[in-house]
Amino acid sequence: MIGGIFFLPLNEFMYFIGAIVALGAWEWANLSGLTKPVARAAYVGFVVVALVAIAQLDAAQATWLLWVALAWWVLAFVLVRSYPKFKPLWSGVLPRALIGLVILLPMWVGFVQIKAYPDSGQFIMYVMLLVWGADVGAYFAGRKFGKHKLAKNVSPGKTWEGLLGGMILTAAVAYVLSIWTKDNNGTLVHFLNMSPTKAILWGLGVAFFGTLGDLFESHLKREAGVKDSGQVLPGHGGILDRFDAFLFAGLYTQIIFQGPLAIF
Repeated sequence: MIGGIFFLPLNEFMYFIGAIVALGAWEWANLSGLTKPVARAAYVGFVVVALVAIAQLDAAQATWLLWVALAWWVLAFVLVRSYPKFKPLWSGVLPRALIGLVILLPMWVGFVQIKAYPDSGQFIMYVMLLVWGADVGAYFAGRKFGKHKLAKNVSPGKTWEGLLGGMILTAAVAYVLSIWTKDNNGTLVHFLNMSPTKAILWGLGVAFFGTLGDLFESHLKREAGVKDSGQVLPGHGGILDRFDAFLFAGLYTQIIFQGPLAIF
């Protein structure tokens, strides 16, 4: 992954992330209820064709997918918090398959657009560091202080205390990154050029949306009756198990930096 981020030119990186999305689509098809190999392959084929079509659009035209993703986040938050109240609305094969498109296709757009930034390799690594910070902070805070369940019907192990711990550590990491990217004279060293306050807000958002991505995948796996999304990475589950947080965190980052909201 690090090699792809730092050493692949933009066009090759598009194929690289496209391959990850295709593997994720194979797993998502199974979680959606498309369990037969032919049906799963057809779903992957549809996703690949959609990626090819999106690749023909310019950045401004492709950005509309980020708006779709933004609307989806609002709905996903409601679904996770209220589960299983609205289960009949999305538990069918078709709704879950469509949800996969709304998540996987914008993720590709977000990462490809981020790759076009100056110093994009460092910037993507920053996003990864923030997500890892959220995971580490949530794990230790949850183990030490966790009492109040975040979404007990979806992922009983996650707590509000864990989420808070993850957000605090991620905010701290973002703050350090906002300082590290400038030299002693205050001159920009890497792409990340923002005030510590904005960096902290960025980190808090990454932690929140990364957790939401993790929760929603747990949501699907519970419905499908499986522990892991796949067996692509022995000992670590599937592609979606490794990228569930990045699906949302990467999209959030692109949206606030140069996407629909562009507040940074």
